[in-house]
Amino acid sequence: MTTTATRSTDEGMRPAAAHPDSTTARLIDQHLLTRRITVALSLAVIGAIHILDLPGKFAETPYLAFAYIGIIIAAAVLIERVLIVGSRIDFLAAAALSAAVIVGFVINRTVGMPMAMGDIGNWLEPLGLLSLAVEFFAIWQSLVAALVYHRKAR
Repeated sequence: MTTTATRSTDEGMRPAAAHPDSTTARLIDQHLLTRRITVALSLAVIGAIHILDLPGKFAETPYLAFAYIGIIIAAAVLIERVLIVGSRIDFLAAAALSAAVIVGFVINRTVGMPMAMGDIGNWLEPLGLLSLAVEFFAIWQSLVAALVYHRKAR
């Protein structure tokens, strides 16, 4: 009987991190923190790219400049949300914003937009390619974070 008592005492003495459930939760939290940072940085780059292109848009097509301002503001708000709150809906909103920017880029390069037909077929513009790469990365990171968050909630 003393063996049983010793075994129970040893199991009770294990630190919380040694328990599989707490270790898994800690790994999920670390994983989410990494995704939160990568999504926030991606959104910051998306905003910066549109800030760089903004002066030209005011001269060419003012309504697109206001759309850029909307993208920049939405990215800034989502950066705050992802870093402070980091809920599943925040990650999905970051993915949606990135996807909307990609759709706008594709429309602008294929059929054009009113008063903005000069970029049709201009797929190799360096800033545009960088924007696409970052937006796809942001979508990927955001969707993975949303899935991890969903698993954590279970």
